[in-house]
Amino acid sequence: MNIDDHVRCIDFPCQDVVKECYQIPDVAIDPSGITMVMISEVSPLDPQEYFYAPNNPFYLQTTLQSFNDAGLNPSSITDILDLGIYITTAVKCGKAGYSISSDTISNCSGLLERELELFPNIKVIMLMGDVAIKSMNLIARRQLGDRVIPAGSTYKIRKNPYYYKNTRVFPSYIITGKNFLIEKSKRSMIAEDIGEAIKLLR
Repeated sequence: MNIDDHVRCIDFPCQDVVKECYQIPDVAIDPSGITMVMISEVSPLDPQEYFYAPNNPFYLQTTLQSFNDAGLNPSSITDILDLGIYITTAVKCGKAGYSISSDTISNCSGLLERELELFPNIKVIMLMGDVAIKSMNLIARRQLGDRVIPAGSTYKIRKNPYYYKNTRVFPSYIITGKNFLIEKSKRSMIAEDIGEAIKLLR
């Protein structure tokens, strides 16, 4: 199954994004083999830096570093998929400014909701950054009537167990961008979160 055959934005209603950077993973996978979904924040402004782009894109480089920090050794997006892990973004276009509006997160959360529904065997959802957390909370409110991740700083809440239906949800930090490479304390926490998530898959 190709994900972008089943999830797509038609009308592009958001005003604070760069629509030319719209990205849905163009990857053929068996959805039944996916047990973990990792949700990053936004698509890169350069489509060639997206997770699934060829030639070792930057988004993938920092993601691979996260898994390496956690003691795993994938060397490609195929290796990550082979672990049963699918990576996507909460917002499917690149951001035009520094931040993303609540309206845009809300609009795109509908796409993410449909995307998650494609995978029947998810055990873990990892939320990599505040935009992903906000998007997941919007989905949970629609589906369950309440948010899944409480308000609060990520470092204060990240070790508590949260669930969306029967799926464990981990709030964590952004794994993309140059800041990831220099923020050693956050890298350490991300590695710890990935390690705990992987334990649940085994």
